[in-house]
Amino acid sequence: MHPAVEFRGISKHFGAVKANTDVSFSIAKGAIHGLVGENGAGKSTLMSILYGYYRADSGSILLDGQARNIHSSHEAIRLGIGMVHQHFMLVENMTVLDNVMLGAEGGFKLAGKRAAVEAQLREICARYRLDVDPLATIHDLSVGAQQRVEILKQIYRSANILILDEPTAVLTAQETASLFEILRLFKEQGKTIILITHKLQEILDITDTVTVMRGGRVVGAVDTAQTSKEDLANMMVGRPIENNLPRGAYNPGAPVLEVRDLQLTDDQGVTLLNKLNFTLRAGEIVAIAGVSGNGQSELMEILSGMGLPSAGQVDFEGKALPYAGRGDADGLPLEFRHLGIGHVPEDRLRDGVIKNFSVMHNTFFGYQDRVKNAWGLIDFKGVAERCAGLLKAFDVRPANPDLRIGLLSGGNQQKVVIAREVLAKPKLMLVGQPTRGVDIGTIESIHTQLLALRDAGVAILLVSVELEEVRALADRILVMCGGSITGELKIDEFDTTRIGLLMGGMHKS
Repeated sequence: MHPAVEFRGISKHFGAVKANTDVSFSIAKGAIHGLVGENGAGKSTLMSILYGYYRADSGSILLDGQARNIHSSHEAIRLGIGMVHQHFMLVENMTVLDNVMLGAEGGFKLAGKRAAVEAQLREICARYRLDVDPLATIHDLSVGAQQRVEILKQIYRSANILILDEPTAVLTAQETASLFEILRLFKEQGKTIILITHKLQEILDITDTVTVMRGGRVVGAVDTAQTSKEDLANMMVGRPIENNLPRGAYNPGAPVLEVRDLQLTDDQGVTLLNKLNFTLRAGEIVAIAGVSGNGQSELMEILSGMGLPSAGQVDFEGKALPYAGRGDADGLPLEFRHLGIGHVPEDRLRDGVIKNFSVMHNTFFGYQDRVKNAWGLIDFKGVAERCAGLLKAFDVRPANPDLRIGLLSGGNQQKVVIAREVLAKPKLMLVGQPTRGVDIGTIESIHTQLLALRDAGVAILLVSVELEEVRALADRILVMCGGSITGELKIDEFDTTRIGLLMGGMHKS
């Protein structure tokens, strides 16, 4: 039997950047094949070539033993290739049915076809246990349900090869387990799955084989049953990964942030934050654990100045933050930055970078006033020197300050965001999901930076759905459920069962 996909000598350059160099490997039909590597290793570029977004500079792709020139995503879809992107390609104010039909309407008379497609989608959902209502509106669905819609689109389009790029980056553990059940059903139908992920335990749990890339090249290809997380990590980064990062003794200082009876109610009267009370001191990391959607995002928006509370008070270094009397939050984020509040947002593409601007520009956005010369103009020579040092210190790849930041991998974009905030020397750092969609080597680097800030006396409020990340970084843990704090634990009290109960609102500590 021919492989489902075979790459032969694929190379792709973007100017001086070598994204793929002589990449050759095959993927068996009816297998779940893992593709791992550091951010910028060339994984997404290779899959974009397979899906027709890019054309290789050299080399060939074979599908079922036949060489194919895939010039567009439309051609890839016609050949049975589907792709679920890390950032979903859905129109949020449209229904599931409309999103599936978008681009494949088939003519002007839609009423009859809509009914037929709806019936077909309900049959697919039942067969693959997708649990999606075709008439639901996208913005009303959870992240996990939106991802099932993306998979539904691909099945409807008769995909036999399914590419998933970081599919679990924004999923809870329960949603991940549900996704894996769907993938196993997909495999049982004889279909082929290519899974790009940085979570090595998931590779061990779900894949049959795995290919490792580093620096645009293939450095290893193994049967999953014959490898380990340690072996894969070493192949990915070319060195052993340090699991126990250095950190100073826990010796917190004076209160930096004091939250008192903080409340938030939306326009429909729904309580999103319910009388939150906690204190964060200098030189400590307090982590907020919880399933996404339980108020963590709203809390971070208020503390960073992106939103206003409905009631309550927040003191920063003993003075109330200026929420009172405002009709909106315009200007607050800049004011908060001037006070010494840094912010690494949960969604780097939406709130952390401007992707059509250069890497250099993104290193000072939000801090423009700090890089101006005596005439009030931006000192671009100084900015360039500062940027070069930043790219080197934080190992941003490629280290090209003029490159549009949207062309960097997600992990390297995250390095730029964190570097920008660290260089501002904040007194309080708000950090949302710092390693979402980030490779194991970059996780080590980001964790090291955050621990160094903590040891330097910075107060850090961390929001993470990754309990291993919470265990690695936190001095104290607050657990949220339904907009309330359901418990507080010291790090030496860390217990996944207890935290799980608190996350479900089933136990008060």
